[in-house]
Amino acid sequence: MTSLPAERYQALAWSHAGKRGASDSLAVLGAPTPGSGRVGRGRAGVTVATHVLTPTAPSTESRAAAARDLLQAALEDLSQEQLKRFRLKLRDAPLDGRSIPWGRLERADAVDLAMQLTQFYGPEPALDVTRKTLKRADVRDVAARLKEQRLQRERRVGDCQGPCLSVRSRLGRVWASSRHPSRFPVRRFTSPRARILGALEGGPNSLLRPPPRPCTVSRASPQVSLPGLGPSSPALLSVSEYKKKYREHVLQQHAKVKERNSRSVKINKRFTKLLIARESAPLVDEAPGLAEEQGPERARRSDTHTFNRLFGRDGEGQRPLTVVLQGPAGIGKTMAAKKILYDWAAGKLYHDQVDFAFFLPCRELLERPGTRSLAGLILDQCPHRSAPLRQMLARSERLLFILDGADELLPPPGPSEARPCTDPFEEADGARVLGGLMSKTLLPDARLLVTARATAPGRLQGLLCSPQCAEVRGFSDKDKKKYFHKFFRDERMAERAYRFVKENETLFALCFVPFVCWIVCTVLRQQIELGQDLSRTSKTTTSVYLLFTASVLSSAPAADGPQMQGELRKLCRLAREGILRHRAQFAEKDLERLELRGSKVQTLFLSKKELPGVLETEVTYQFMDQSFQEFFAALSYLLEDERDLTAPADSVGALLRGDTERRCHLTLTTRFLFGLLNTERMRDIERHLGGVVSERVKQDVLRWVQEQGQGRPRAAPEGAEETEAPGGAEEPEEDEGELNYPLELLYCLYETQEGAFVHQALRGWPELELERVRFSRMDLAVLSYCIRCCPAGQALRLVSCGLVPAQDKKKRKSLIKRLHGSLGGSSSQATMRKPQASPLRSLFEAMTDQHCGLNSLTLCRCKLPDSVCQDLSGALKEAPALRELGLLHNWLTEAGLRVLSEGLAWPQCRVQKLRVQQPCLQEALQYLISMLRQSPALTTLDLSDCQLSGPMVTYLCAALQHPGCRLQSLSLTSVELSEQSLKELQTVKTAKPGLVITHPALDSPPEPPKGFISAL
Repeated sequence: MTSLPAERYQALAWSHAGKRGASDSLAVLGAPTPGSGRVGRGRAGVTVATHVLTPTAPSTESRAAAARDLLQAALEDLSQEQLKRFRLKLRDAPLDGRSIPWGRLERADAVDLAMQLTQFYGPEPALDVTRKTLKRADVRDVAARLKEQRLQRERRVGDCQGPCLSVRSRLGRVWASSRHPSRFPVRRFTSPRARILGALEGGPNSLLRPPPRPCTVSRASPQVSLPGLGPSSPALLSVSEYKKKYREHVLQQHAKVKERNSRSVKINKRFTKLLIARESAPLVDEAPGLAEEQGPERARRSDTHTFNRLFGRDGEGQRPLTVVLQGPAGIGKTMAAKKILYDWAAGKLYHDQVDFAFFLPCRELLERPGTRSLAGLILDQCPHRSAPLRQMLARSERLLFILDGADELLPPPGPSEARPCTDPFEEADGARVLGGLMSKTLLPDARLLVTARATAPGRLQGLLCSPQCAEVRGFSDKDKKKYFHKFFRDERMAERAYRFVKENETLFALCFVPFVCWIVCTVLRQQIELGQDLSRTSKTTTSVYLLFTASVLSSAPAADGPQMQGELRKLCRLAREGILRHRAQFAEKDLERLELRGSKVQTLFLSKKELPGVLETEVTYQFMDQSFQEFFAALSYLLEDERDLTAPADSVGALLRGDTERRCHLTLTTRFLFGLLNTERMRDIERHLGGVVSERVKQDVLRWVQEQGQGRPRAAPEGAEETEAPGGAEEPEEDEGELNYPLELLYCLYETQEGAFVHQALRGWPELELERVRFSRMDLAVLSYCIRCCPAGQALRLVSCGLVPAQDKKKRKSLIKRLHGSLGGSSSQATMRKPQASPLRSLFEAMTDQHCGLNSLTLCRCKLPDSVCQDLSGALKEAPALRELGLLHNWLTEAGLRVLSEGLAWPQCRVQKLRVQQPCLQEALQYLISMLRQSPALTTLDLSDCQLSGPMVTYLCAALQHPGCRLQSLSLTSVELSEQSLKELQTVKTAKPGLVITHPALDSPPEPPKGFISAL
């Protein structure tokens, strides 16, 4: 057997090693390299290098570069305030009497600081100085991570200095086996190449038995093909070793994210923490109500601790395998999912629980043609498609799959024939593969993190196996300010923009959505740079999107205006076609059909994406954000000529009159359409986007809203469903598969910001009923606006509603203040403290508006704390149209009922019909009964289901006979009365024949006055 030529050895070595360490591999295999020493020949014809491979120490440049990377990663984790504090501490703590001049530190960012530290102190001292300064700046968690990453780097460097000896020892054993086959049993191979590969791999083809430990001398490895799978596990890396390589790959791939303007920024620098709250217990298991629910889980900022808690154990000690992050469009779900993936790769998340994590964008996979397997999707994310795949899948409990946009997987209504996959190597369409992951028929032990819009949570959860849900609630007020400073970078500009937005209360509330916040910042920056008036920025989501579009188009030369307006109409048509056909990605032929390829609007609003195809790279386009596609789809109905919308599929009716599944999918598009119907917005469209907007679309939408209200069933009679005590039968479960339709309609009406339109639209909705809604701040703002504009005779019923708990504002008190409070200094302040405003104050203030036509208000099974009763009492004194009030099983306190009674007794109160069902309070009813002597307008009182003792009935009879009592009807249905109490009531009936008292034990009442039956 002859030895292999040097060229063959070099090719073989390069197949095992990357550029780094290539010369070592060549020397090991016996190829002549510069300075490699003498070369010997083994008995089997294998040329082996006999010199000792001496590992070289890292150079000064490489050590400086490694130190800079560590410093930059640590400093990028700091907020703006922490970075400023770090610079000050660094200036005030010199090392050996030397410190970096303040002129270099004052405006330095993380990259500049890392460079300055390594150049001024040197690599290793810079790390020490940074860690100590971080501690002095009270950022100990970052200091601890820096120390740990430094130790990991040193261990990796130490490991890299040993492989040469390991390889030499192994090849020495191969050499010895050729001389002493009895002492070293070998397997016989047919070629020298196979013998050397077997020796280096240490796998099933190893020369030695038992196989020696795998060699780690090279960073790459030959790709071995598995049947039907393609490239598979690297020959030189075990699962644990490949895990490190994969983490490095993920860190490199996801270190930067693309902004909507295609600018790449580091994820640690752009990501701002969001509020994330685990799903609380169902309302039926709690005492629901309009009080802020103090559940066990409150919204937490999305830091590492919160992300770790997503897969934490529940109250029963069970750890969920599926977690759903849900929230509205643009709230930051995708960014949060990418940050989770990046933090996992950085070793901050699920350290001992997850070995490999994969990010799967659902919409992209669903629209990709052809079939694929889960194994193929995994390989697509691995570096060079090399992975110990079978070993990874064998331990599926150590895998995490992040499915972004899983609401795209919701099947259409009707029976579905597609069954989910059960085999990770089965080739199928994307829906079946992703469906297998979600239903746990595929890798049932793997962890799933699913992001989805909260349009149809019930239907989505029906596809999942025991999911744990968490709600992404966007930015807190504190995080909004942080985002502004991260976006602008210039402190003065950021502070100016932030102050302006904060003064605009509605716009500030909208900025809880990160994408809206980005649009607002983009528009404000352009206005500041051009010296324009900031008051142009509007206060609804639609107006913000429209202003952004107009600002982008106005940045182009004036000569290109007409051309870009025409291109924008075509872009809107493309968006509408995609929305109605459930498409988000468009091929080049789609753009060519509409003459958009290479146009200016394409570069402004579409992002280009290249996907590897079978024969050639596939190029697709998608809008900068899905919400922008929905906005442009709504805009198309106002920009198109009427003759172009004659087809049924293109009409507004196709958008509005879809089935339930279609309605959920088109929720945001519908909101945008309503927002564009504002008269001022329509003028803006004509002025900035060209063309004449037809009023026909507005009339069609108004007609549709009124039809929807007339077609909905009225609420059941009040006496039929609320007579049971709250501790009785369970309340009916809400169908979570559908939107809360009345609330969604109110959101659409709110987007118009046109009182006359809302007033006309609600004429078709004489009664609004919101049941089992957990109101957020934005929900209450929407409801309050619509009630302020409602027509005369409007009725509102809130049944089993609650409030999303507000985030606590924790303020750190100084030690002196805490001591002062503990010694009794705060007692006098507590007595002088003003009563706290209830979350429903905005609704009650809307009821007092002179244009408000609210006639009837019913609160059923809504926990009313004293603060809500206080504000409701104030509204009763001033509400111009309120005539009926129902308070049914609302867990009123004695103080709350007393405050409400004061409002009902006020001379300006116009309430004529009052219904109270409160079985828990007996003595507190005396306040309500006392009110009967003073109420100027009350004529009908229903105390059904209340508990009246004998003395309380006596007190009631005295109040009924008082000259100031104007009551005409009293209902005591289901009230248990003694014989004495019945006699007293009969006496009152005789004394006041005009008063109708209803009770089963009393004589049959005379004909009730007109309108009484309708009141009850």
